[in-house]
Amino acid sequence: MFLSSYENKLDKKGRVSVPSSFRAYLNSMGYNGFITYPSFNHAALDGCAQERIEKLSESIDSLGPFEDKRDYFATSVLSESTNLNFDSEGRVSIPDKLLNHAKIRSTIIFVGLGKVFQMWDPKLFSNFQSKARKKSYLNRSALKWDNKFKKEGV
Repeated sequence: MFLSSYENKLDKKGRVSVPSSFRAYLNSMGYNGFITYPSFNHAALDGCAQERIEKLSESIDSLGPFEDKRDYFATSVLSESTNLNFDSEGRVSIPDKLLNHAKIRSTIIFVGLGKVFQMWDPKLFSNFQSKARKKSYLNRSALKWDNKFKKEGV
């Protein structure tokens, strides 16, 4: 899984080092990079493995071939997705168009979200994180444990 948060600087050539734990997780699935695209919900970038984007593509394809929603999703996600490969030092070059969407200038915070991760400008993420904590606290009763976990004492 993608866990924790890591802050790294863009170098002079626009490359950023991807956290080693993120690279290790992707490598364990047979990938030497990841897919990224603009987040729907935030000034951030979503990152995932090829398998995840394929599932998303299948979900989009499940819509009727002539539905507007299908075209909207395909255009918003698939046409804006970029496959980024790690160089020999574990870095990637993120296109300017994507960096501009996320308002990233010199520093990126990689945020693990389980099966996916996001890349943010650190200041924007700090603001979002504060809001997320407050909303999580208010909505904590929405998280349910499976009975299997209760029996195991988790």
